[in-house]
Amino acid sequence: MHIEFVEIQNFRKLKSVRVDFSVETTVFVGANNSGKTSAMGALRHFLVDHSRFTTNDLTLSNWSAINLFGKLIESAENDKAVQIPTLQDWWKLVPSLDIWLNVENDQIHYVSHLIPTLDWEGGMVGVRLSFEPKDLGELYKEFASARKAARETVDAARMQRKEGGDYGLSLWPADLCDFLEKRLLSHFEVHAYSLDASKCRSPSLGTAQPQSLTSNVEQIEGDPLKGLIRVRMIDAQRGFSDPEPKTRSNSDSDDDGEPAQKGRLSLQLQSYYKRHIDPSEMPEASDVEALEAIHQANRQFEKKLSEGFKGPFDELQSLGYPGIANPKLAISSQLKATDGLAHSSALKYEVISEWEKDKNAPCLPEQYNGLGYQNLISIVFRLMSFRDDWMKVGKAGKRTVLKIGETLSPQPLHLVLVEEPEAHLHAQVQQVFIRRAYAVLRNHEDLRNNARLRTQLIVSTHSSHIAHECDFAHLRYFRRKPATARGEVPTSSVVNLSEVFGKGKSTERFVTRYLKATHCDLFFADGAILVEGPAERLLVPHFVRQHYKSLCECYVTTLEIGGRHAHRLRPLIEHLGLNTLVITDMDVSEIRNKKLYSAHPARNKSLVTGNSTLRTWVPRQKSFDLLLDLPEPSKLAQIDDYSSVRVAYQCPVTVTLEGNAEPTEALVNTFEDALVLSNLSFFKTLKGRGLIKTFREIIGASTNTDALVSGINEALEKGKKAELALELLLLPDRSELIPPGYIADGLSWLQDQLVRKQLDIIVSEREILTATKKESV
Repeated sequence: MHIEFVEIQNFRKLKSVRVDFSVETTVFVGANNSGKTSAMGALRHFLVDHSRFTTNDLTLSNWSAINLFGKLIESAENDKAVQIPTLQDWWKLVPSLDIWLNVENDQIHYVSHLIPTLDWEGGMVGVRLSFEPKDLGELYKEFASARKAARETVDAARMQRKEGGDYGLSLWPADLCDFLEKRLLSHFEVHAYSLDASKCRSPSLGTAQPQSLTSNVEQIEGDPLKGLIRVRMIDAQRGFSDPEPKTRSNSDSDDDGEPAQKGRLSLQLQSYYKRHIDPSEMPEASDVEALEAIHQANRQFEKKLSEGFKGPFDELQSLGYPGIANPKLAISSQLKATDGLAHSSALKYEVISEWEKDKNAPCLPEQYNGLGYQNLISIVFRLMSFRDDWMKVGKAGKRTVLKIGETLSPQPLHLVLVEEPEAHLHAQVQQVFIRRAYAVLRNHEDLRNNARLRTQLIVSTHSSHIAHECDFAHLRYFRRKPATARGEVPTSSVVNLSEVFGKGKSTERFVTRYLKATHCDLFFADGAILVEGPAERLLVPHFVRQHYKSLCECYVTTLEIGGRHAHRLRPLIEHLGLNTLVITDMDVSEIRNKKLYSAHPARNKSLVTGNSTLRTWVPRQKSFDLLLDLPEPSKLAQIDDYSSVRVAYQCPVTVTLEGNAEPTEALVNTFEDALVLSNLSFFKTLKGRGLIKTFREIIGASTNTDALVSGINEALEKGKKAELALELLLLPDRSELIPPGYIADGLSWLQDQLVRKQLDIIVSEREILTATKKESV
């Protein structure tokens, strides 16, 4: 048994999404504010701790509809014909989580209470957890009463106001959302309903299509997942810098209600000791020796204490207290094994190498260890604790109180949620962690080859290093979708990257290997720039920093992939919905005997481009002459309403040489010759060696454009292009260097796209907050 997928509705940014779960490890990736934390929050709220819900967890665009419910409730007080909202009306607006389980035939008994009909034949089983009103009558009655009291108070104050007029404020509750901010958990709770697998539909255009419930659907009594799924979570805030943890997380609660410790590692050791090792808890024969040692230590320590306090106690007695009628003072000790762990130096680490240390070698307390090391050890230790709690290792099994008919067997499914494990971790350690985390959770003799007990690990991350270590099949990309209408808010959709290429295709193999080689951070970027070679890879980011301030403030990843292979990234980029600029070369060619051969650019020679990106992706054009004069809109390929791809390739450059009054057209074929021809005055006086010196000499000696272009091309064929880029980056006055026109146009387009997308979000949020938030006291 395992979770096949979950569908989340109306929870923060997640209006309606499906998140597929891998059988073992699933990793949530995406740019900042894309919904990863919302997804983890939904899993935490519904599966771990219902008391975490607040009105801020309701999708913001639903607030206006909820406030309309409030107006209907108020109207119904005076007009009984008004139709007040039903529970089905609330279902369209409140958060819900649908969990779909894939159940093997021999485990049907675990889900018998979730099967909706007798016709069920095995396979998928679904349950909806809905955060909804407990009792509509009580909710409406209290809200109407509170609104009436607020209006009457304001009316009374208005009557007493000497200067007359209305007040600008509204007393609580200003509307139904305002009411729920204080009364949410009093009137709302999580209810469960069975779902029909035959009505399960696939997402449409990235939006989940959860099935609708009828008004006569029966609620499942109690916790539908009790005895079925054990859920544990490690949240992002782990507080290693604090000497003592200030809070406890209910997400780490053990079966007996005792929260697992956070913060210092020694506190985690104490918690593990109490649950699995403590000899005083349900002692066995093997514990007697340890208990006897503690008992003898208690007696010796008590004797020493009595001797030490004899003087003070005798002095007190000489003062008449304790008197004849009062008992005498005595002292007693009660040592526990956990006392040895209950101090700041309980856990130490050695700083002397193995061959230098001796038994008196100094050690440092845990708080002097690096935060990254503490974080790694802490997470791994907690994963071990989760596993051992699930498998009832040691005293945990004996402590469990079984009801009649129950067995000690663990739940068939162990779901572990880990938020942002990369905090404080070095990149290499991040990769080691994600490779080993699942193995730690399965490192038990009853788990290694046991398909009846499943573990599913869910990790959310901002780290490209963690994503780099995962197969595409394990990644779930959270994509931001800006608001498109007034009253809406930015939302998210989720892409299952295992569906991007199809299995076994050469494109999938190429892209996977390419990303492994480049530590690609496409999954966390606002936009992407694909460049042709190392020179562009070095200089395009410089152009962005120097000339495109707004673009520089966005998170844009630059990848060197080459014109022959950029089109292979097309399925991935389109699935991610990334605004992407492809900077590539024309690769001017001529056709001889049905084969392509390199050629110098010239008009009206029936030349073609050999660039696969231009031929097959955008603009899907072969003719060199047509590409030269292609209008700007034809260089775009729309992905959807929110994103598109633009190609930038070499276009004619207008050149004016000294002594020639008329500017002439120069046709270029590479980034480097376009760069030089676009910066003639810069290179003409530039001091340097290598290609820089050669260019300076060629520009000074050229009397016409043809000679200039020919000389530059000949120099580039012999020179080192990457070395040229490095030399330019080292120049103190490199800010005067401008990008070639085709790159400048492409960067301006990308900047406009990303700024527009950001403004869509900002404006939408501001409009909605202005419309829904009122001043209240």
